[in-house]
Amino acid sequence: MLEYLVLYESRSGNTKKIAAAIFSNLPGNSKDLIDITTDKSIPEAKVYFIGFCVNCGTCSMEVSDFINGLGGKRIALFGTCGMGDSPDYYKAIEKSVHAWIENDNDYLGAFICQGKMPRKVREKYEFMRAPENEAQMDMYIRNFDEALTHPDSLDIEHAKVFTQKCLKRLDEMDGEFKTRNTTQF
Repeated sequence: MLEYLVLYESRSGNTKKIAAAIFSNLPGNSKDLIDITTDKSIPEAKVYFIGFCVNCGTCSMEVSDFINGLGGKRIALFGTCGMGDSPDYYKAIEKSVHAWIENDNDYLGAFICQGKMPRKVREKYEFMRAPENEAQMDMYIRNFDEALTHPDSLDIEHAKVFTQKCLKRLDEMDGEFKTRNTTQF
């Protein structure tokens, strides 16, 4: 059994970049980095960092099914989202994906950042632009343009900080477990 497994789904390469940053900041050699869409033989691990690309405010069914199948594990979530840098929206995404985690798992938190979108999305916004929704479509187009550089170096650094926070939380959990078990005797 691995200590850490960084498992991700990435359609445009955004989530893969974040997965690589998380993986490189995990200690030791008992770890693996796996794309859930290409590798169907997924090893068991104690700690799972599960990444996804956001579509319609949540993860894909493949990712949710995997999350829902885990029991007695420690789970951290991460994702990339084309829509703007909105903490409220990111919290809603986290809540939506977190709902798939069974209660017997330990949840370590989530990291979500902006990611670039395919050119066809901008073209769709341009096509949909009409006098009655001009302001909204202009906002979507501005957001698309701002997202073109993401995930950027700051997003990568934030992913590394997130990883360190998760590792610290794991240490705290292990310390609590040891304290509970030594006081019972």
